[in-house]
Amino acid sequence: MELSVFQIIWFVLWSVLWAVYFMLDGFVLGTGFLSGFLATNDTEKRVLINTLGPVWDGNEVWLLTAGGATFAAFPTTYALMFSNLYSALILLLFALIVRGVSFEFRSKLESPVWRKSWDTAIVVSSFLPALLFGVAFGNIFKGIPMTNNFATYQYSYDGGLFGLLNPYGLVTGVLFVLLFAVHGSLYAAIKTTGKLSERAAGLANKLWLPLLVVAVAFLGYTYPATKLYDNYLKAPVLLIVPVIAVVSLLLVKVFAAKGEMHKSFLFSCLTILFVVFTGVTGLFPNLIPSSINPASNLTIFNSSSSLLTLQIMTVVAAICVPTVICYKIWVYRIFRARVTNEDVLGNPDAY
Repeated sequence: MELSVFQIIWFVLWSVLWAVYFMLDGFVLGTGFLSGFLATNDTEKRVLINTLGPVWDGNEVWLLTAGGATFAAFPTTYALMFSNLYSALILLLFALIVRGVSFEFRSKLESPVWRKSWDTAIVVSSFLPALLFGVAFGNIFKGIPMTNNFATYQYSYDGGLFGLLNPYGLVTGVLFVLLFAVHGSLYAAIKTTGKLSERAAGLANKLWLPLLVVAVAFLGYTYPATKLYDNYLKAPVLLIVPVIAVVSLLLVKVFAAKGEMHKSFLFSCLTILFVVFTGVTGLFPNLIPSSINPASNLTIFNSSSSLLTLQIMTVVAAICVPTVICYKIWVYRIFRARVTNEDVLGNPDAY
C-alpha cells in the first residue's frame, strides 16, 4: 500500500474518533448544562447526574483517543493546535476537569450552599466545552490565519483567542450547543421516569425548532465563509453525507413528537455523527486550512507521520478500536435501566 493510502485511512479514523466522541459526550454535556432547567429539586438533580455517572468518564476516552491519534498520525497538526491555540484548549481542558470534579464532589456534603455551587459548576463546565468545540471546528472549517516559513518549514499562527470568536465560529458554536441540548434532553427522557422524563421530552421538542433554524443558517453561511462545498461540487455523490444528516435531524422531531424517545435519540446520534462527517468530508484532504494562503494548508499529506508509524498504528487500531466499541456496548447494556428517585435516595454509592 502507498503512504497516501495510510494517510487517508488515518484521516477517516481521525474523523470517526471525533464524531463518536461528540455523539457520546454530547448527551453528557447537554444533560449537564440543562440540569439546572430540567431538575426542580435536589433529588431530580441527583437522578440526572446518576444517569451520567457510569458513562461520562468512559465517553471522554474517545476525546483522549482523538487527541492521541492527532499527535501520532499528524504531529504537525497537533503541534499547531496544542501550541498556538493553547489558550482556547487550556480553557476547554479546565472546563472538562471541573465537570468531572463536580460530579464527584457534589453529594459529599449535605450543605445546600455546597451543592448549589457544584450545580452551577456542572452547568457552566458543560456549556463551555459544547460552545468551544463548536467554535473550534467552525474555525477549522473556515480556515485559521496561519503561515508557513518554507525555509524552515515552521508554521505560525497569526490570530488569538478572541480572533476565534468570529461570526462563523460562533454560529457553529451555537449549532453544537443546540445539537447537544436536544441530544441531552432526549437522553434524560429515556433514562429517567415520571415528571422529570416528561419535562425532558417536552424540552427536546421545544429545542428542535431553534436547532433547525441554526442548522439552516449554518449550511447557508458555510458557502460564503468556507470552501467546504468544493468537494461536494466536484463529487456530487458525497452529498449523501449531508443528506443523511438532514434526514436524521427531521426524524428526531418526527419520533419525539410521537413520544418515541428511544428512536428519536437514535436519530439524534446519527445527526451528530453525520454533521461531523459533513464537515470533514468537505475539509478533505485538509486538516487545518490557512485563511491567509492555501499553500500553508496543513493536510494529511504534509503533516503526517512516517509510513512505518502509520502502519503500526493501523494494526493497533484494528485491534483496539473494535475492542473499545464492544466494551462501550457492554457498558451501556449493563446500565440501560432508567434511574429513579429510589435509586439515589439513601444510596451511599450514588452521586
